[in-house]
Amino acid sequence: MQRYGQVIKLRAADEEEYIRIHAAVWPAVLKTIAECGIRNYSIYLRDGFLFAYFEYHGTDLAADMRKMAADPETQRWWKITDAMQQPVEGAAPGQMWAPMNEVFHFDGPAVG
Repeated sequence: MQRYGQVIKLRAADEEEYIRIHAAVWPAVLKTIAECGIRNYSIYLRDGFLFAYFEYHGTDLAADMRKMAADPETQRWWKITDAMQQPVEGAAPGQMWAPMNEVFHFDGPAVG
């Protein structure tokens, strides 16, 4: 399993709608995410920035991301959500969500 963090900006005018649609993500999109080895996927919002975290449980992330991108329902979902987002400064050309480097992780036993 590999952990990933990503960041992107959310257009202020779209914040309410972005939150609303993510309260009921389409089942076909969730199915594709799961089929592509993504688990424990969360998106957080703060001051116009979205932070995504997920765990990848597959063996070929690039192939699974191509599979996800080829899914018609996911393409339809991204057409909606991509219009609400803008890459952060320093993102690679054509890159929406910019990857982040993990600098700390703790998976210790529960205390108490």
